Amino acid sequence: MGCCTEWKTGNAKRTTMKIDKTAFGSITVDGITYEHDIVITAEGKVKKRKKKLSKAIYGTSHIISIDEAKSVYEKGVKRLIIGTGQYDNVRLSEEAEAYFEKKGCRVRMEATPKAIKRFNKEEKTKIGLFHVTC
Repeated sequence: MGCCTEWKTGNAKRTTMKIDKTAFGSITVDGITYEHDIVITAEGKVKKRKKKLSKAIYGTSHIISIDEAKSVYEKGVKRLIIGTGQYDNVRLSEEAEAYFEKKGCRVRMEATPKAIKRFNKEEKTKIGLFHVTC
């Protein structure tokens, strides 16, 4: 059966995964190690974070722009867990914060090692964004 479990929400079948660990520059999800920032969708798919959307505006991926916020958000999802890096350096821009608030999506931000624990414990539908360096 593996480490993934399936559960039903209405008519939708969702898969949850386990984030195994993180270290500076990497994150391991279900035994697969990624050496870049990732987004985990509500359906449990791992995608590369589109940090260029924020970097183009702020010159850094440590501030999440409104454009990146829009690329991460999924309609109807009420929880976003952000791993803010090994040393807790990532922040939301004011516009991104307002965007998530308007969508009714609660954002929890913690250093990535703590955020992965929260993500693994959260049973409700969620999105994750994880910065793996500073």
